[in-house]
Amino acid sequence: MKLKEFAEHIGLSPTTVSRALSGYPEVSEATRKRVSEEAARLGYRPNVNAVRLATGRAGAIGVVMTKVGDYQFSEFMSGMAERLSGSDIDILLTPMAEHETTDELQIYRRLAQSRRVDAVVIHSPRPNDPRIALLHQLKLPFIVHGRSETDVPHAWLDIDNEGAIRRSTDHLLDLGHRRIAMINGREGLTFTLDRDRGYQTALAERGIAFDPGLVSHAEFTDEQGFRIARARLADHPRPTAFIAGSMMTALGIYRAARAMNLTVGKDVSVIAHDDVFPYLTADNMAPALSATRSSIRAAGHRIADLLLQMLEGREATEIAELWPVELILRESSRAAPRETSA
Repeated sequence: MKLKEFAEHIGLSPTTVSRALSGYPEVSEATRKRVSEEAARLGYRPNVNAVRLATGRAGAIGVVMTKVGDYQFSEFMSGMAERLSGSDIDILLTPMAEHETTDELQIYRRLAQSRRVDAVVIHSPRPNDPRIALLHQLKLPFIVHGRSETDVPHAWLDIDNEGAIRRSTDHLLDLGHRRIAMINGREGLTFTLDRDRGYQTALAERGIAFDPGLVSHAEFTDEQGFRIARARLADHPRPTAFIAGSMMTALGIYRAARAMNLTVGKDVSVIAHDDVFPYLTADNMAPALSATRSSIRAAGHRIADLLLQMLEGREATEIAELWPVELILRESSRAAPRETSA
């Protein structure tokens, strides 16, 4: 069915139908709803190329991919894809060399000049992130997955990283642990700084001196978790508990404990940040892993939804969402061993 035929069938002009399906704000919500429902009932789908030509939109959201095979990135993209399915909006993935900020800035300039995307998503922001200033200057709509301290107005969605780690540290302190190691993410990122702050605040409130030797920064991988945990467990005195920045890091800590004939939940406690992965669950680890829960897939879904709202006219300055994080206690966090508790 062509646009003209569909419009005649529901008694509206082709222009009104086209604008209703394209999300133009001057079309009333009632009309848009009616057109959408009739389109679904009759199986009408507009010609994508014609819609893009009429609206001036590219019909795509840009995402720069820095790490191929990253499990968190895959979950995030799955959430975006779920939300965008059926909306005639594609995701344009652009690969780049890992940690090359200059190259990434050039990618955004190219995307803006070519008009291949209508908006972009920024991941892993820094406190004063140059990508935010550049995209604002280029007038390319964007949303930040995380937060930045920049004065440039921007849309963002983040979880309460500081509160999550503070609660985890408080729980371990309540159990009598005093030497608590933390394996955080890469240095300099906003979320790692927030987590460092939550950890240090919890210690300070109990009058416990901060030991920088107990905090490490690394990629969230099983191998990094194993390497760092094994080194810390060889210390004298050794930590009696670990806070892991991710599930993969926690796997490495579990492996290091086994390699040193230590039992998680008895000799050493572990709490991790759990991104709710379908193929790796805290409940199924042995012992079951205590964790702060936050679905990165849900974040991807919500960010796609917010971008669609922005493309329909919502102001970026109206979008600022901080999601709370739930602490789920399981078998991996127990009282500190008597001989090492304070």
